Amino acid sequence: MKPRNGPYYMNSKYQHINNLHPFNFFVPLVEQVKHGVVSLICEDKSGPADIEDILQRFLDMEPIQTGQTEKSFGSGFIFHPKGYILTSEHVISKSSIIYVKLWNGKVHEAKPIFSDPQRDYAIIKIDPDSKLYPLPLGSSSDARVGEWVISVGSPLGLENSVTAGIISAKNRKIQVARRRYEEIFQTDAAINPGNSGGPLINLHGEVIGLNAFIIQASQSLGFAIGIDSIKKNIYELL
Repeated sequence: MKPRNGPYYMNSKYQHINNLHPFNFFVPLVEQVKHGVVSLICEDKSGPADIEDILQRFLDMEPIQTGQTEKSFGSGFIFHPKGYILTSEHVISKSSIIYVKLWNGKVHEAKPIFSDPQRDYAIIKIDPDSKLYPLPLGSSSDARVGEWVISVGSPLGLENSVTAGIISAKNRKIQVARRRYEEIFQTDAAINPGNSGGPLINLHGEVIGLNAFIIQASQSLGFAIGIDSIKKNIYELL
C-alpha cells in the first residue's frame, strides 16, 4: 500500500502524540487538520422572514438578534493556499459581511467567489497575511459505511469543536425546499447548528464531505455532501 498521512501513516511531526496512548489516533488527526478549518461569522441582511429564513433555521443556522442586523455562525475549510474556502451556500446566502476566523484567532473579511444554491455549497476568499494550511480533498466514493470520521467546526458558535463518529449510510438523496442534496453521507458524528460548511474528515486527514444539515428533531442524524460531487466543479472554477 502506498504510504499516506493519517493516524496509521503518521509522519514524524505528529508521531510523538500517538505514543502517549496506543489508541490516541484522533489526537494526531486533529493536530494534522485543525489549521485548515475556519469559523464563519456572518452579518446578515435584516428584513422580514421568508421561506429562505425558515429553510435556514430548518437546516441548522441559528441567527442571533443584534439590533438591526443578525449574526449567524457557520464553518468552512481552506482548500487552496491562496485563501479559497469552501462552505455551505445557506451559511452565507443572506450575509452582507462575512468574517473568517482562523484556528490561530486571526480574523479576515471574506468575499464571495461562487455559490450554488441548489447544491448548497459556496466558495469564499480571504487575503491571508501568513501561510495557510489547506486540507486535502479525498474521495467520497471510496468511503465505506462504518468508516470512522470526524467533524470539525463551530457548533452554536463554539469554535474549534471536534466530534467523532462513523458513516451511517451513503448516497442518500434528500430534497429540502429548492435545494436538492445528492451523494449525501449520513453520519452519527455530532453535527449541530454552526457546523454547516465544515469538513467531514476521514482517518487519513482528507475531506470526504461538506457538513450540510441536521434534522432538528432527531438524534445522531447528520448529513454531509460527498466531496466528489463538488471538487470537480471547484477545480474548474480555479
